[in-house]
Amino acid sequence: MLMDCLLNYHRCGYVSFNMYIKQVVIEGFKSYKEQIATEPFSPKVNCVVGANGSGKSNFFHAIRFVLSDLYQNLRNEDRHSLLHEGAGHQVVSAFVEIVFDNSDNRIPVDKEEVRLRRTIGLKKDEYFLDGKHITKTEVINLLESAGFSRSNPYYVVQQGKISSLTLMKDSERLDLLKEIGGTRVYEERRRESLKIMQETGNKRKQIIQVVQYLDERLKELDEEKEE
Repeated sequence: MLMDCLLNYHRCGYVSFNMYIKQVVIEGFKSYKEQIATEPFSPKVNCVVGANGSGKSNFFHAIRFVLSDLYQNLRNEDRHSLLHEGAGHQVVSAFVEIVFDNSDNRIPVDKEEVRLRRTIGLKKDEYFLDGKHITKTEVINLLESAGFSRSNPYYVVQQGKISSLTLMKDSERLDLLKEIGGTRVYEERRRESLKIMQETGNKRKQIIQVVQYLDERLKELDEEKEE
């Protein structure tokens, strides 16, 4: 199951993992013009505190920028909104790098520390794993293999979501637990596999019917030939 990793006592929420975020590095993203790197986090509970306007919300947005589908299919104005705007030279690119403690090997990479970085510019954005360029599909597969589902936004829970969690019906809460536990991904794949198997079975029946028809027709032709 997922263990607490980051906790924001203000208005953003918390992030949780079995493995945990060891460090976050940000440069040029929203309110963070200069590169900042957090001190190594604890595998237990960590607090992110600060005055209003100090960048707490943007810190959690940075994590979601890398891990969730919140910032996909970006338009030009969306890209501009993610790049730092302030005094001095205009920022034309930014990146957020999340460093995972992978000592439990939850991410299928043979390293105890894994760095996942997403960069963004005015034209495109890219992903890097330990400095090596990878595709968005590879990122999705990597995260899903570690238990992150694209349809599961609950490893980053905003404050507004917490009250809705307490008001859920039992069936909805069960679905949520399946998503958090990462089992929803495999249920969806199972349904897709069963659908493919059913379609294959229907095609097999059609082929058998055609073969039977051809066999019967061949017998008829053989009988006609003998006559």
